[in-house]
Amino acid sequence: MELAWSYIIDYENQANPFDERREVIQAWKKHAAINADETQEILAKARTLMEEGLKNKDALHIACAIGAQCGYFITTDDRILNRMKDSHKIVVVDPTTFVREVEL
Repeated sequence: MELAWSYIIDYENQANPFDERREVIQAWKKHAAINADETQEILAKARTLMEEGLKNKDALHIACAIGAQCGYFITTDDRILNRMKDSHKIVVVDPTTFVREVEL
């Protein structure tokens, strides 16, 4: 399974006030096999997701994952999990659920 990384993660991570968290998030980048660059398709998908109630950065994260053809979007954000639970665009799960699904 390949990991995707987007420049929105870099942008958001630079503003993270917690050094340790910022370093851990940055360390994940080396595991990414795909970099999701900004495209008109991704921006359009992000706009649609914002219209469906997601915040700007959240919508960009998910739009990048969809654009990179990821099978899963993993988050601990309850708001995203609730908003995207019935999505047919991408499977949005918390880390525990992801591990359970992949191990089966």
